[in-house]
Amino acid sequence: MFAVIETGGKQYKVQYGDVIYVEKLAAEEDSVVEFKVIALNDENGLKIGAPYVDGASVKGKVLKNGKAKKITVFTYKPKKNEQRKMGHRQPYTKVQIEAING
Repeated sequence: MFAVIETGGKQYKVQYGDVIYVEKLAAEEDSVVEFKVIALNDENGLKIGAPYVDGASVKGKVLKNGKAKKITVFTYKPKKNEQRKMGHRQPYTKVQIEAING
């Protein structure tokens, strides 16, 4: 059984026990979050929502809130002696899938 969920403007294919990294959620560690289900595949076949599957939900446990590794962003304009160097660390939430309810 698997489900396609939507969070943070992205879609993820998940199964029970998967650990995924999603855009930062407003949730504390060890709390339970619920995701919207776009598609659900179980023993009865594939169900596709319009836009979401009615009565279906995916619950996950928040393992960690953190930041990814730093990337360097360097912008410049040629022949104008204009340049800028910045760093960026994208925040994320690490979630473990605990239940898929159809």
